Amino acid sequence: MAVAGLLAALLAGCTLAPSVHPVQEQDFATPLAIPPLAPSRVVDGTRVFSLTAQEGTTSFEPGLETPTWGFDGSYLGPTLRAARGERVAVEVTNALDETTSVHWHGMHLPAAMDGGPHQEIAPGDTWRPTWEVDQPAATLWYHPHPHGATEEHVYRGLAGLFLLDDDASAAASLPSAYGVDDVPVVVQDKSFDDAGGLELPDDGGEPGFLGDVVMTNGTVGAYHEVTTERVRLRLLNGSTARTYALGFRDREMDLVATDGGLLDGPVRTDRVRLAPGERAEVVVEMAPGETTRLHSFAADLGRVSASFAMGGKEAFDVLELRAADDLAASPAPSWGPSVHAADDALDADDVTVERTFELADREINGRRMDMDRIDEVVTVGETEVWSVRNAHPVPHSFHVHDVQFRVLDVDGEPPPPQLAGPKDTIYLEPGRTYRLVLRFDDYTDPDVPYMFHCHMLRHEDEGMMGQLVVVEPGGTAGEITTPEGSHDEAPGFEPGSGPRVGRDAGHGAHG
Repeated sequence: MAVAGLLAALLAGCTLAPSVHPVQEQDFATPLAIPPLAPSRVVDGTRVFSLTAQEGTTSFEPGLETPTWGFDGSYLGPTLRAARGERVAVEVTNALDETTSVHWHGMHLPAAMDGGPHQEIAPGDTWRPTWEVDQPAATLWYHPHPHGATEEHVYRGLAGLFLLDDDASAAASLPSAYGVDDVPVVVQDKSFDDAGGLELPDDGGEPGFLGDVVMTNGTVGAYHEVTTERVRLRLLNGSTARTYALGFRDREMDLVATDGGLLDGPVRTDRVRLAPGERAEVVVEMAPGETTRLHSFAADLGRVSASFAMGGKEAFDVLELRAADDLAASPAPSWGPSVHAADDALDADDVTVERTFELADREINGRRMDMDRIDEVVTVGETEVWSVRNAHPVPHSFHVHDVQFRVLDVDGEPPPPQLAGPKDTIYLEPGRTYRLVLRFDDYTDPDVPYMFHCHMLRHEDEGMMGQLVVVEPGGTAGEITTPEGSHDEAPGFEPGSGPRVGRDAGHGAHG
């Protein structure tokens, strides 16, 4: 049989196959935990936050205590919040017994403050990055990025939101009472052993381990009491491998923002697909006394080789919304442009450089991650187009540090409305080409790189990552200083290999 015919037959069989990763049904009887807003202090004009990565135990199920990691608590971390124009600093202390890092996912900042694998925090040490917030209002997040161990550190619980405000969001007609009608929703999947411990086995398959318990903000079977006619959900796919298609079975919703900020206007839709690391903000309308559930539909993963084995068949409820009998009025979502809109805009007519990236196996452009190698040299302020293609029939995604890009087209066609906003992470359907326009502004450093990589975290850990430096016009790359004890290259790739919860994984720099 010809290759095309064989693939078509395989795909046809996959549509009939049952899921191999069923998700447990929940009773939705536990109030949704709301991550607290992180306290801060202003010192000499800088807003200073403090975070401590630490061990703890969390009761996800009654009567069981699960060993977990968190920031300033046993699981996840507080929500940091700052406004455009503020200078911020974060004092990050590592109280764990192994090296970690903290990456500010989606943030525009100097490479040395980015929190990638070159900014390690050893046990007992404190790292204090500082930068000026200069980007639109958005729902960003923070998580570890240690080379070869990112999946395990995120899976154990190290993650949190970082919300940015600006003039446009301050004047917008959008629900804005944090934790009331402006609700963080961090969606993650886990698996537990009989004693309540987290499981992350070696044989997770592609695109990584898919758990059978889905939780929001660390709450299993969560519900949220709605007191207003409209509620804004800040959705984050905080899983390490699973892609979700989130929406409601009984109503549509307004998509108002993607990874990097507000759209030009609300987009009415019935669902949004989110790969690991992607975010979306949606506004949902409720009637007095009714109940509805945020649902994850079977996710369209594109032409993967076996969707039923890669999380594409599961459909399940995620979060219950319970409306009070009397609801406070909420206007329809609307907003105007920021005063910074012209400076933030990306124009394809300004493109001076084009680059091509192909993802396959655990390689980008045929190379696996090497901490000592600079893969791309970018000139500050130049507008570029990156053509990115997943050449592998398994789910991959693509995340670029420091910037928010715009999707110019997909296979030459305009992007769908859900991809029309600012993005820093995008799901790549196999065999399709995504052209992204982006620009690295403000910061240059020939010796300290930013990352670009697949955000399926096992793929990242196993080498699907590259490094770029930003230089002044006419500049050249310098020499990267690799932290002592780090891997020079990613761990050897075998399907399903990598560090795991509950055993000595041989992390190199991590123990």
